[in-house]
Amino acid sequence: MSGGPPDGEGLWRDLTRQALARLVRTYGSTRFDLCEDAVQEALLQAHRQWRTESPDDPLGWLTATARRRYADHARGDARRRHRETRAASLHPPVTPEAAERDDSLLVLQLCCHPDLPRSGQVALTLRAVAGLTTARIANVYQVPEATIAQRITRAKRRIAELGRPLPPPGHAGERITAVLDVLYVMCTEAHHTTAGAPPRDADLATEAIRLTRLLHRSLPDSTEVTGLLALMLLTEARQPARVGPHGHLVPLDEQDRTLWDRERIEEGIALVERATPGADPGPYLLQACIAALHAEAPDVATTDWDEILALYRILELVTGHGNPTITLNRIVAQAMVDGRETALAEIDVLETDHPRLPRLDAVRAHLLEQVGRPDEAATAYRRALADTVSLAERHHLRHRLRRISGAAG
Repeated sequence: MSGGPPDGEGLWRDLTRQALARLVRTYGSTRFDLCEDAVQEALLQAHRQWRTESPDDPLGWLTATARRRYADHARGDARRRHRETRAASLHPPVTPEAAERDDSLLVLQLCCHPDLPRSGQVALTLRAVAGLTTARIANVYQVPEATIAQRITRAKRRIAELGRPLPPPGHAGERITAVLDVLYVMCTEAHHTTAGAPPRDADLATEAIRLTRLLHRSLPDSTEVTGLLALMLLTEARQPARVGPHGHLVPLDEQDRTLWDRERIEEGIALVERATPGADPGPYLLQACIAALHAEAPDVATTDWDEILALYRILELVTGHGNPTITLNRIVAQAMVDGRETALAEIDVLETDHPRLPRLDAVRAHLLEQVGRPDEAATAYRRALADTVSLAERHHLRHRLRRISGAAG
């Protein structure tokens, strides 16, 4: 035994995912539900026993304990025991060589089975791979917690019904769209956390990048995988300047760009430059191109807003004008090209179809402030505050509100 328990939520997430992958590989993906229950019980025991001293091999301890929990549950049911024996014969025990593998993509691909609805894929991945609680996933999608719990339960039941739901070797790319979508949701939640505080989930951001790097190594010629990795790196590069010393959100036009991580920016831009020649750009590569233009500009005034607006218009076409968040971002760029009043008119149109769109009132308030309509801006800031759970964003909105009206917020 050595030291105390692992430090940081990210390490616990990694241990959980790797232990789950080992059980799934041993007992079969049809028993995903039982494997996850066993790992969760092993985690509870680890939290109790590792308070003062942790094992030399935490993953080995957690996996062995989870296997015992799995056996305890399976032993009481003859049919379940028969399925376990059959699954174990189809999935041989972990060898020392296999134990060194990183099975993150195995669990990710399992959660993204094409027979699952997209809502189930994302919810199950955020729960089993990212380690988010059911309550936090519900916050991400602004739906009741019971709804997310039902999605996860149905997804696990469907996986059990599918027999062997992992893609055969060489066919993992068939699930690429779903995998990319859930990785993107992980990245978005990491940088715009719905948990309230802290303003950013650093562990989740690191995990999203790590998983995307693994996927990029598996599919280096995929422009969308490359684009998503570049987008994540360029987004992460701005984090040191995005949150102020007192936990408030710092908007792009006020950020100290000398704090940006130039190494990540260079890597992200290099990925974009390798992927774009001759590519038929998809949504992630397009967003990476937009992020690269922001990263290359020394300030807001010299940013190539015409190019950014053009890219957003293409992005709207590629996504079938079905993503209101993309449209809102396009309107922000349009304000820099065509003027704030034009952008405000566009926001009114967008609100007609999406009255509760996150950030819409915050963008409207900022534009109203810029065109000299402080009373209307204050009203919009108050509405934005009522719909915002992120503490960093709330601090930012209150600061803006006090600045224009002297109100307490």
